[in-house]
Amino acid sequence: MKNKFLRALIFSIIVFSATMATAAETLNLFIWSEYIDPKLVTEFEKANDCKVNISLFEDAESMLAKVQGGGDSLYDVVVVPDHLVPAMVKLKLLAPLRRESISNFTNLTEKFLNPPYDRGNQFTVAYQWGTVGIFARTDAGKAVPPTWGVLFDAKQRDGSYFLIDSVRDLVGAALKYQGHSLNSTDPKELKAARDLIIEAKKHCAGFEASVGGKNKVVAKVARTAIVYSGEGVRGMGDDTNTVYFIPKEGSQIWVDNLAVTAKAPHRDLAEKFINFILDPKHGAQLSDFTQFATPNRAALEFIRPADLKNPAIYPSPETTAKLEFLQDLGLKTRLYDEIWTQVKAN
Repeated sequence: MKNKFLRALIFSIIVFSATMATAAETLNLFIWSEYIDPKLVTEFEKANDCKVNISLFEDAESMLAKVQGGGDSLYDVVVVPDHLVPAMVKLKLLAPLRRESISNFTNLTEKFLNPPYDRGNQFTVAYQWGTVGIFARTDAGKAVPPTWGVLFDAKQRDGSYFLIDSVRDLVGAALKYQGHSLNSTDPKELKAARDLIIEAKKHCAGFEASVGGKNKVVAKVARTAIVYSGEGVRGMGDDTNTVYFIPKEGSQIWVDNLAVTAKAPHRDLAEKFINFILDPKHGAQLSDFTQFATPNRAALEFIRPADLKNPAIYPSPETTAKLEFLQDLGLKTRLYDEIWTQVKAN
C-alpha cells in the first residue's frame, strides 16, 4: 500500500509540475489583427520553448475596455496606441519595464526614445508607426482627388465608401478636412465635425475597422475607405488598381507601442518577447510583413529598399509637416465620446 501511495504521489507531482511548466511557458498577446508575421511568432515559440496565444482587437477603445475589465491580469503583452499610454498608466494597467531585461532597447531610433506620452520609456517601447489616410480604387484610370472631400463633400464623392469605426480617427479626419487640429476641444469645431460625419454616414456603405475597410475595397465592394497606412500598402500589393494616400489637408501620424500589463501572468516571457521584436532582423521582418514603418534604427538596413522609398510608408518631409499625433485629452475625451454616441445614434 505504501508503494502504491508513493507511486501515486510521485505521479501527481510529475503531472502538477508539467502543468505548471506549461502554464509558465505561455505568452498571451493582445494585438491588432494582421499586425504580426506568423513566422515571427513561430520563431519566438521555438527559441523560448513556449506557446503564444494571440487575442485580437479592432479599435483602441475596445482594447482599453478589455484591459481595464480584467485583461491586465490575463494578457502579458498589449499593443497600446500612443495617445492611450498616459491614461493606461494613470489607471495602473501597465507594469514598468525592467530595462535590464530589454537589451535591444538601444536599437530604437532617437525620435522614439523618451516620447512625450511616456517620458523615459518607463512603460512602453515603440512597435510600429504609420499614418491614417484613404485607400481607393483607381479602375479604368479614374483619378481620386487627394482630399478628405471624397468622403465628406457630396460633389467629390464617387462610388460607395466606408468610414473607419474609430472615434478619434474618424473625428480627426473630419476636423482636418475643416482646417482644425485633430486634437481640438473647441465645442463649435467638434459640433461641425459631428454634423459632417453624420451627413457622410447617410451615404456611406457602413463602418469598418482598417483591415475590414481595406478588404472591402480590394473586393470591389467599395471604392474608398479610411485605413491605416500598412493596410493601404498591403492593399496596393493585392490589387494594382488601388492607391493609398494622405489627404492634402493633413492627417494623423501614430506610434503603436508594446507594453507589459500590470498583472502579467508571465512577465519574464513578456519582456523576452519585447526584446525579441527589437532585434534588428526581427524588426525588419515585422515591417516587411505589416508594411508599416519601423521605429527600429538598427532594422533599417534590413528593410526592403523599395519600402524605404515608398512615401505611403515613409512620408516625405512636406507631407509629414501636415501630420499630427493624437494627444491624451484627459477628461475632455468625453467630448469625443458624446460625439460618437450621437454619430452612431443618427
